[in-house]
Parts: sequence; structure tokens; C-alpha cells
Amino acid sequence: METAPLYSDLADGPDDGAAFWLRAQDGVRIRIGVWGTGDRGTVLLFPGRTEYIEKYGRAARDLRQRGFATVAIDWRGQGLADRLLPDPAVGHVGAFADYQLDVAAVMAARPGLALPQPLFLIGHSMGGCIGLRAAMNGLPVRAVSFSGPMWGIRMHPATRPAAWALTCAARVLGMGARYVPGTTGQDSYVATAPFDGNELTTDPEMFAYMRGHLAARPELALGGPSLHWVNEALREMKALERLRSPALPCLTALGTDETIVSPAAIHRRMARWPGGTLDLIDTARHEVMMEAPAIRARYFDAVAALFGDAPAIPHQAVSA
Repeated sequence: METAPLYSDLADGPDDGAAFWLRAQDGVRIRIGVWGTGDRGTVLLFPGRTEYIEKYGRAARDLRQRGFATVAIDWRGQGLADRLLPDPAVGHVGAFADYQLDVAAVMAARPGLALPQPLFLIGHSMGGCIGLRAAMNGLPVRAVSFSGPMWGIRMHPATRPAAWALTCAARVLGMGARYVPGTTGQDSYVATAPFDGNELTTDPEMFAYMRGHLAARPELALGGPSLHWVNEALREMKALERLRSPALPCLTALGTDETIVSPAAIHRRMARWPGGTLDLIDTARHEVMMEAPAIRARYFDAVAALFGDAPAIPHQAVSA
């Protein structure tokens, strides 16, 4: 592993943070952030689309206070990981399965990181989609938690067939690298949206925290998704919908003011996750871990309780 930049002043995480470059099996370079001290184990933190490891410095601090180390990932195509198109602002991936190569690179690096055991998973938004697939594939974690997981994208039922048709046509016609119409284009949502009416958080200080990152380090920013990314995401979410939940303790947090991912898809998944808990958080928006202090404390306390009580179980098993 090679040392990578970590903007610790922006992350505001625990003092022992470090970052490393990793190479996935297909040669793509990704970056991980490690806050490696914890007497209760290590949380693998899977961020959402557009995100980067510094954004989770404060989450790592919250987890450290509860006894957990943290490893966060810059997925391919975002943060300081390799961007995949000539226009680096496009949110893009060749295949959704490629994100599992990034997960595999982290797991291969695990011995050199000397992470406290056992392992747990937190996945936010797109990271919840990637994390669910990884858990189904046998990721060796003892319990999982999700925050606003992308198990469906919120859209009007009348627009869903059009989204499928447009993104499939873009693949066939070689236009998959284009931005999805109506999204932010090259602009980052956090950098350009006003706080009033934003879809991410009700907390102005946390919104300023996120915006400050991109003002100081514009290279961390990412714009709207490509048509190909959306098509890949739709295919992956449809595939996951048909599969059983992994036989792992699970807590999923969903804000009642969620407007980005599909609450219906989250309710469906959690209704058939034996032993799983769905925590509906009143007034919270998409990013529970970036919400007001009381909401953040509620979530991290619940996560710590779940992880602390999780038994060691076979990771290949799936629920009914």
C-alpha cells in the first residue's frame, strides 16, 4: 500500500487518520481512509455516490467514541480515486459489479492494516446498495447497518418506464457517458444548492461542513450521474430485489423526509429481513449521519448497540 493524501483538517476525524492507495483487480486505483483504533472492532463505511472519505471524518469520530475503528472508501469514479471518463465530473461506472472489485481490494489490504476485529458494515445510499450485494456475497462482517440505502431510486411511477427506456437507449447508441437530463450536470449538488430546501440535512452546520470540503478541495467534487450509471444502478437494484437478505443482524435508518432513494423499496426489504430493524427518524432527510446532533447520536448509539450485541455467525447463510 502507498500512502495517499488525507485532508485531516477538513475531515475533523480522530487524530490517527491515514489514507492509502489501493489497486483493484482491474487496475483502477481507489483510496481508503483509516481511523484504526477501536477496542470493539472495525466499521467498514461504504459512502454514497459523489462522496469521499473526508466527509466521514466526523462519523469516524462518533464511532471512535463508541469503541470502533473506521475504514472509509473512495469508490472508483469519485473522491480521489481514478475518474473513469474524460470529463471527471460525470458520476460513472462501467458495471455496478465493478464496485465489488473495490470491496475486494479493501479486504485484500486488511492484513496490512491490522484492523481491530470483528468487522461490521455501514452503507449509506449507493454504499447501501454496494454493501447489500457484498453482504450477500459473504463479506465477513458480523452485523450491518444502512442509512438511506439505495435499494430503489425515488421517482414518480409514470417516469420509471421512461428512465429505463432512455438509459437503455443510451447504452445501445453509445451515449451512456452523457449526463442524465435534469440533474446537476458538471456541478456538485452540495456546492451549488442552497441550504433552504436541500434534500440532504436539516442541520446548517453539517451542510456547511460538507460545502466547505468542496470549496477547499474542488477535486473531491462530483457532478450528476451518467445515463450508463443510472442504467447500471436500475439493473442492480432490480436484481437485488429478487434476492434474500443475508442472515445478519441489521439496522436501517430512514428519514421521514427522504426524497432521493425509494422509501417503498426500503420498507419492502426490511419487512422480509428476519431480525432486522427499520428506524424511521422523524424530520430527518437523506443523510442521517450528517443530520442534527440529536439524530446523529440516536443513529450511532443504535449502531453501537447492534454491533455490540451481534453474535459470530456463518457469513454464507441467508435469511428466509
